[in-house]
Amino acid sequence: MNSHPMFGLLQNKNRASILLALTLFACTESKTKNIPAPIPTVPAVNEEARDYSQYTTLAWSDEFDAGPLDPNKWVYELGGGGWGNNELQTYTNSADNVTVTGGNLVIQALRQAGSNAYTSGRLITKGKQSFQYGRIDVRAKVPKGKGVWPAIWMLGSDIDQNNWPRCGEIDIMELRGSRPKELLSTMHFGNSPAEHAYKGTTQVQSNELSNDFHIFSVVRSKNQLRFFLDGQQYYTFASSDASPYPFNNPFFVVLNLAIGGDFDGNPDATTVLPQQMQVDYVRYYQYK
Repeated sequence: MNSHPMFGLLQNKNRASILLALTLFACTESKTKNIPAPIPTVPAVNEEARDYSQYTTLAWSDEFDAGPLDPNKWVYELGGGGWGNNELQTYTNSADNVTVTGGNLVIQALRQAGSNAYTSGRLITKGKQSFQYGRIDVRAKVPKGKGVWPAIWMLGSDIDQNNWPRCGEIDIMELRGSRPKELLSTMHFGNSPAEHAYKGTTQVQSNELSNDFHIFSVVRSKNQLRFFLDGQQYYTFASSDASPYPFNNPFFVVLNLAIGGDFDGNPDATTVLPQQMQVDYVRYYQYK
């Protein structure tokens, strides 16, 4: 979700440690000094890569069948300040911006009067649930419009000990609202913000992604991430693509709808607001 130009790979040195911790807050905030993580002594569950269809055991989910938002699964991240990307929105916990209705989680961005020009919602599972190896599916309908920036992504659960980008970031789906046919998936890594590196892909679809619900998926196994749209694989990212490689660690899920900023620029006269990202479900599968 952090700002970046077109994709490329910058090589960095050293290997990241593995930390199995659950903590709280966003990757652009200042964190404590990097702390070496313990080395696991047993293999993690589901570390072997399997076919997409073999992940059949539902280990965690939110179906958003009835409101309100489940506080045992989600935490609101609140506030403005640009979030490191010169974004314009302030995130709130208002029902105007986040609600569960009609079987969907609805994150809505609104234009406001005064200096607080836009409000929206940002939700995380951090401190509630983290995910390591397995398949995550998010069925969602994304919005469009210049300066509208929906994202389904993940951050390393050790972010309070290992500052972004050392903790790692997995962007399952990002969309520039001015280019609604383009699906972006990106991994961010590096030992420090000064050494920030990233690599990913842009997939151009025949139809606008905003036209309908789609299933955005990532399958995580040891030293490999695979990305799928509606069950069709379009990208693979391996340990050879990143140094350090933090993507074997536990991560938490982030769902948000940003407005403005470096990624797609700010709204203009063509931008229609409000806009909504509707999420039918978030599901985490493993194989037996």
